[in-house]
Amino acid sequence: MRRISIGRQNFERFRVNDDDVTLITRPRRFGKTLNLSMMECFFSVAYAGRDSLFEGLSIWEEEAYRSLQGTFPVIALSFADIKGSTFKAAREEIILSLMELFKKHSYLLQGDTLTDLEKRDFYTLGQHIGNDKDAKQELSEAAISRAVMTLMSYMERYYGKKVIVLLDEYDTPLQEAYVNGYWKQLTALLRSIFNSTFKTNDYRCRAI
Repeated sequence: MRRISIGRQNFERFRVNDDDVTLITRPRRFGKTLNLSMMECFFSVAYAGRDSLFEGLSIWEEEAYRSLQGTFPVIALSFADIKGSTFKAAREEIILSLMELFKKHSYLLQGDTLTDLEKRDFYTLGQHIGNDKDAKQELSEAAISRAVMTLMSYMERYYGKKVIVLLDEYDTPLQEAYVNGYWKQLTALLRSIFNSTFKTNDYRCRAI
């Protein structure tokens, strides 16, 4: 009998796939970041053809696994640097992290994968954020919350394949928020980001 994990809402995905979101909770210096880096190197199309990284390892002994290397669109995001002493500072740091993420995938602006309207939104979410403090303040909470999911929708269309999401140091801003007294504000923002990225997201293959 298959167990249904908390939060599963898509019947088709439940029938076809196993659990598609994995939360790893381990002590500091346990190797979580290295593990996520390894998975990015293994799955991401950016590392296609990098067989040498895995030759000699157990995973490379199975053809079924070898065939997966470098075949998935992957989003790798870290909140390690989000350590603002106020909610405003933390919010801006989150936006800057999203800006860097969009810049990393700016190849999506080439060709006709995106419509002109989507390209404009891409610039709003990524390319022009961070150059102007007012722009960071004017970006809506909805835009911030849906930014990762929006990028994933573009990537799925570009690659013709659902996206793997790797999020590291998700707890760092939460710790700072607790210590500095803006816990409720930050948890509200992160909850909306995590909801759209990990829960109500049809463009996700797996998330860790």
